[in-house]
Amino acid sequence: ARGFSLPLQHPAGCGDTRYFDISRLDCEPCGAHQRRSDGGSSCVCQPGYRMVSNNGGPSVICEKCPENMTGVTQDGWNCITCPKGLTSEGKCQCLNNEILVERSIDGILLDEALCIHCNGSEQSFSASDASGNRCVRCEQTFINVTKSCNCSSPNILTGGLCFSASDSLPLTGVATVHFGQLGITLRSAWFRKNLQSSASACWLYSNLTACQALGNMCVMNMNSLSSSSTDACGLFQYIYVNTARLGIVHSINFWRHNLPWLYYGDQPGLASQVLEANHFPTIFSFKGTDKHVKLQFIAASFDAAGNFLKWQNLEGGILQLCPDTQTKLNAAYAFGTTYQQSCKIPVSKILLDFANPVFYDLFLEHIADTGKQYLWAVPVLNLNLQYSGMFVNQGSNMNNWLLTRRFFLVDTLSGRDHDLGKPPRVIRIASKITISIRLVSHTRKGTIYPPLLTVAYTDVLVQNPETQSVMVSFSVNYEMNQSEAQIQTNITLGVLGGLAVLWSLLKTASWKRRTESSIIDLQTILKFLLFYAGDLANVFFVITVGTGIYWLVFFKAQQFVSVLLPLPSQEEDFVTYLACAFSLKALQFLLLLFSQLTVDIFFIDWERPRGKVLKAVEGEGVVKSAAAPVSIWRTYFIANEWNEMQTMRKINPLFQVLAVLFFLEVVGFSNLALMDSSSSLTRSSESYIAPCSRILRFGVSAALWLAIAFLQIIFFSVFYERFVEDKISQFIDLCSLSNISVFLLSHSCFGYYIHGRSVHGHADTNMEEMNMNLKREAENLCSQRGLLPNTDGQTFQISISRKMRMHYDRIHETITRKRGPARLLDSSANTFEQSTRAYNTMNKFLSSFIDHVHKEIDYFVKDKLLLERILGMEFMEPTEKSIFYNDEGQSFTDVLYYGNETTLLIFDILFFSIVDLASQSFVLAAILTYLQQEIFSFIRNTLGRKNLASKTLVDERFLI
Repeated sequence: ARGFSLPLQHPAGCGDTRYFDISRLDCEPCGAHQRRSDGGSSCVCQPGYRMVSNNGGPSVICEKCPENMTGVTQDGWNCITCPKGLTSEGKCQCLNNEILVERSIDGILLDEALCIHCNGSEQSFSASDASGNRCVRCEQTFINVTKSCNCSSPNILTGGLCFSASDSLPLTGVATVHFGQLGITLRSAWFRKNLQSSASACWLYSNLTACQALGNMCVMNMNSLSSSSTDACGLFQYIYVNTARLGIVHSINFWRHNLPWLYYGDQPGLASQVLEANHFPTIFSFKGTDKHVKLQFIAASFDAAGNFLKWQNLEGGILQLCPDTQTKLNAAYAFGTTYQQSCKIPVSKILLDFANPVFYDLFLEHIADTGKQYLWAVPVLNLNLQYSGMFVNQGSNMNNWLLTRRFFLVDTLSGRDHDLGKPPRVIRIASKITISIRLVSHTRKGTIYPPLLTVAYTDVLVQNPETQSVMVSFSVNYEMNQSEAQIQTNITLGVLGGLAVLWSLLKTASWKRRTESSIIDLQTILKFLLFYAGDLANVFFVITVGTGIYWLVFFKAQQFVSVLLPLPSQEEDFVTYLACAFSLKALQFLLLLFSQLTVDIFFIDWERPRGKVLKAVEGEGVVKSAAAPVSIWRTYFIANEWNEMQTMRKINPLFQVLAVLFFLEVVGFSNLALMDSSSSLTRSSESYIAPCSRILRFGVSAALWLAIAFLQIIFFSVFYERFVEDKISQFIDLCSLSNISVFLLSHSCFGYYIHGRSVHGHADTNMEEMNMNLKREAENLCSQRGLLPNTDGQTFQISISRKMRMHYDRIHETITRKRGPARLLDSSANTFEQSTRAYNTMNKFLSSFIDHVHKEIDYFVKDKLLLERILGMEFMEPTEKSIFYNDEGQSFTDVLYYGNETTLLIFDILFFSIVDLASQSFVLAAILTYLQQEIFSFIRNTLGRKNLASKTLVDERFLI
């Protein structure tokens, strides 16, 4: 490493007697009688010495001048006599208004330099130029005022111009610039030199460049408005008011002859007239020729001295300070594409690239019916507009805006209070530029209002340019009046919210009927609020999904523009609705989870002993005959199948998440969420990628979730469950084959019943007899499986009487006194026997209840009315007898995940969308959504298994 290293040396560190060798990148000594040049990369002769030879670098030979010729010529090669003294560099100097002559007209070197006085008298009117090399005609204002090249008192000399004291501008300009953000007021060197002269030349002679320069200084002073100040804007306003006789330009009242157009006026409400009274005369579309799909902005550019530079098309990235490819820069002006660009720029780069400020008057091109090109002036909203040194509040009320015309990007000139050779003390940067395009309301042809350019400046106190930086941004926004859409959304929310109240009241009434509650108490009110939370979540979900899909379809599919996307600030209500939907749906989901984990369930075993067995009586030493025991394995088998169905869903959650993620990220549906006019699913890596709309992101993802879920449900219900496996129907069949019925109570007096009593009388048999029974059933040689004779109805909704519930609770208390059977080694025989007797008692009670043994708590079977099915409630109260409602829709799945797919799906969609809106990442949203599905599924399985073991006395070890 040492063999390839070298010391770092800067040219400034070489000193006066050494120069920087650009080949060695090191300092080398100068020769005799030499010093370092101003550039630092060569040597020059010392004063009093002339060059004999100079081939660059160290090859300079110097020779001392003779005593009678102590001066050196301007080129350094010869010695010469200087009649009027020497400069610090040893060269001849002359007085003001004289020029130095070292050679004759044919180039022969003179022995003595001449200082020739320029003749400023009439006929000549000459003076030395700025370099002092030749006589030129003096400035015309000197000739006009004094008939000479002198501007003596009482005439006024300012900015290199001469003005008569009697005819000059009656106001004296204040050459200060106020930097409000820093609280600094500077006497600008540029203003001191040019303000009064520019204003006077504009006032007296209508000098066009002087008027432009004065306008530029007013713009550099943030268009400062004051009735008493005589700063640049005060002088401009004085000239503007007092030159009304000159007339206006292009029939524009605010544009005076000879003056730049800086203001629109300060009348209240003028801004809204400028921005909304007229429509821009071009129809824009998302598809078509350039003139209909692109914004043709063009700017007239001026330098600080007021000279017109050129017309500049904005497609070259003129206003974008951040570097980027030409393709991405030009994308800013594609109609309908929301453009955003931001970056940090070092102050050192700003000082290097913007040494001379450029001022712009912005226009938007349009073509008249005659084919002639016209320009539409684009107003500027300067957020740093000042009044008497204070910022003007340019708030959201358009009627209070004060619009201007001219603007700049970087001002490195007005913040100098010294010569131009040093860095400025303060620079002013257009840190935020926004072009706003507003669509005319109710348009169907892509008509827009005149664009508005909003600019915000940042004042930077220059201290260390190499380490300082400024954040800048440029954006193009498209907006339309969203008040009508908001009103329609509010109306929809009000109507659906009102219907949700009614629906929640019906649910509450149904709940009270099913719980046999007759009074309206605090629990009833709380239950209503919980029902309303779930229904209101559905209302918010419908509104947000409808909103997202509406903007997705109508914005992306339109050709002639009729709608534009809401701005991010206009999406706040949508995000609020989405957050409310998620919060309320999460509450509903947790309540659903709790209700499923506390459901009462019992498996009724219809199997009866077949024959007798000999059994030793413990403690008596005798053997007695007893009924043969009934196998418990069938109950364990049914309980295990029920346990496996607890978290079964109508869709495959993992496939759902992966499919949504595949279509969003791989197929490219996520590109539909971009705030541009393209409906393509692919984007080139070289093209500009617009920011995403939160509404479109939700609309795309929600539409995919719903579409894929719908296809899954169709597939499973139409094909898979019909031709491959239908676990719900198979479970009902299994109950019949196992001779086990399922008794469920989701409410205190309401639940479900699955009639699994075997038509063969016994299910605890061998393979041969089981196959024979199945064959007889297939050949219709036995009765049907239904609860009622000659029917197939095996599933019922049950509404039990209060008396029946009391009988159930008395036995149930004995079962739940110990939460399920613990391991036999850890439990006493007394407790186990008590639980066994309670189980047998409950089994006998429920089987006898189904067999109509207890006349005082009997039941009857009926069909539900159509309105009862629609409203999900029962009109008839089970006062004397319980009621079994025929159910062909397998509604007992309401106590499982399977019967609540809508709630689960909406919760998954909202969870996915909330995570995505917070992180702007579909991948992270998919991962977290799958994790929450697994977590809640684990909780539902674990706690559901414990509840099942507790309520049915099935040992949890058999629930696998």
